[in-house]
Amino acid sequence: MPTIEIISPVYEEEATIDIFHHALKKELLSLLPLYPTSILYVCDPGRDQTQEKLRVIAAADPSTRVICLSRRFGHQASLLAGLDAADADIVVMMDCDMQHPPEVITRMLDAYNKGAEIVHTFRTYDPSITRFKRLTSHLYYRALQALTDTNILENSADFRLVSRRVVALFQTSIRERNQFLRGLFSWVGFKQAQVPFQSAPRAAGVTKYTLARMMRLAVAGIISSSVKPLRYSIYLGLLIAFLGFILVVVTIFQKFLGSRFPAGWATLIAVTSILGGAQLVFLGVLGEYVAYISDDVKARPSYIIDYKLNFHG
Repeated sequence: MPTIEIISPVYEEEATIDIFHHALKKELLSLLPLYPTSILYVCDPGRDQTQEKLRVIAAADPSTRVICLSRRFGHQASLLAGLDAADADIVVMMDCDMQHPPEVITRMLDAYNKGAEIVHTFRTYDPSITRFKRLTSHLYYRALQALTDTNILENSADFRLVSRRVVALFQTSIRERNQFLRGLFSWVGFKQAQVPFQSAPRAAGVTKYTLARMMRLAVAGIISSSVKPLRYSIYLGLLIAFLGFILVVVTIFQKFLGSRFPAGWATLIAVTSILGGAQLVFLGVLGEYVAYISDDVKARPSYIIDYKLNFHG
């Protein structure tokens, strides 16, 4: 009987954690006795009562374990902490805001039983989601496809099932500092499957993914998955240099043909601004890669654990 462990990152979810835990336990009980199950919550400490609620849940349910980190390390680091602690045959990662429906787990298990070692999910938005949200999501994944070497499923989520063999890879071999898990789980290979689900509204509370955090995740996804931005910087630099050469040739011809030589003040300012802006962009792209290299060289841990609940041995 393969065991299943659910990993769920938690940050300031006092309004939703009880609702989610009840719904998840109901779904997991339906899997017995074929699949013995457990739950692992990884908590980024916040300013609300989430930690206290997790203590109550863990005290009432021995099959629920809790890891609380020393500070907020972020969603991806919380998932990594859960993967490092997981010891089940099957691991399912999902958020606790009820936008990842627990009933989808059964369909993910069907794909696993057909041989898939990684089962991705992708969102199908309900009609209440705005066109702006759909458009920005589509553009984001198109940019990822264009700028990375990994085929990342459009509208994919950090809601997936992975086998024990894949979990072991992340525990022992894939230890880079800034991990973009959606890209990495596609990159590792093995037989993979996709399961659609409709993303429901949050059960309560508000999203903790601000626009700034979403932008940082987007940058992490691109830089950790590919060096294409560096190559494109070279191509763009060559294009600008070529346009500058054309401008020089045109100016020389104007001079020899007796045309009135333009004062060129506006042109000079425009060209200088374009070249200066392009150089700053290139330096920014290069700086992001250097920053990621610096993080890996420092070899600091991706997370630090404050305490654990219901861990034995």
